[in-house]
Amino acid sequence: MKKSSTLTTTTSMPTSPTLSAQTLSASKMSLSSSRSGRSSCQSHGPVRPGSGCVDAIKAKREEIEIDTILEKAKFYTSVCLGTTAILSVFTFLFLIPFVVDPAISTIIADYDPVPVTCVVIDHIYAEGIKNCSWSSCREGCTSSLTKCHQLFVNYTRIPFSEWERNPRDLERVNWDVSYTKFLINSEGCGYPPTTNCSVFARQYGFNHIGEPFPCYYSRAYPEVVIGRYSWENNLYHLVLSLIIPNVLFAISIGVLSYWYCPCCEKACNKSSRVYAEKFPTKEEIVNCMKCNTEKSLTLNVF
Repeated sequence: MKKSSTLTTTTSMPTSPTLSAQTLSASKMSLSSSRSGRSSCQSHGPVRPGSGCVDAIKAKREEIEIDTILEKAKFYTSVCLGTTAILSVFTFLFLIPFVVDPAISTIIADYDPVPVTCVVIDHIYAEGIKNCSWSSCREGCTSSLTKCHQLFVNYTRIPFSEWERNPRDLERVNWDVSYTKFLINSEGCGYPPTTNCSVFARQYGFNHIGEPFPCYYSRAYPEVVIGRYSWENNLYHLVLSLIIPNVLFAISIGVLSYWYCPCCEKACNKSSRVYAEKFPTKEEIVNCMKCNTEKSLTLNVF
């Protein structure tokens, strides 16, 4: 029997100078160790209380809780600011006819701050809308007049303090203005409890007719005479009614615009870099390439 001889040939693959079997195995081991290290906090048994993974988890939870609290605080603050802005607008519109306009008309009338001497010479009490075309005192500036007290006075520009020191005979006094309307204030109306027309009528009319008392006349309109006037209070109420609602409205709208208006946020956080520095740096390009690999080709242009 003849033995067949086989020819065995060995072919050797060319080895790459840059990649060997040892290098490939080492890279696989390092990759598997890194993956196992990332998931060791979740997949490898119970976590010890003093390990770094527990601290990282706690820190992450605290960060999430803080962000949640800040979001809730921002939401409720936004609701309060929006409500404040709306109420400020309605408050200002309400104050215009009741405070702002009377205060401005009082300033225009230019009342003499020094009280002069007045004397009530006639007091008429009338009922009915036709008979009450005007009233010296009116409770409610928008209510209809069904009952009214109409007082007429004579006044002289002699200060009342001087009159008290040296009284004159009423029949011999030369009155500057005679038989003119007398009002409780520049508007001739008010609201309880500061304005009570029954008390006002008993104070100046009825049995007190002919008794001198202090009053204030208008230097712009000499026929206008009032019983209550204070320059400081008038200016104080005017300033408060103008400043408080407008300031609250401006602050509320400004904060809400900064939080929710993109244009305002960009304007407030405008970059101070020059035009050449507005291009992304190498670190920004690398970080962006790590975050989004799809844009790596376009960013390589820089």
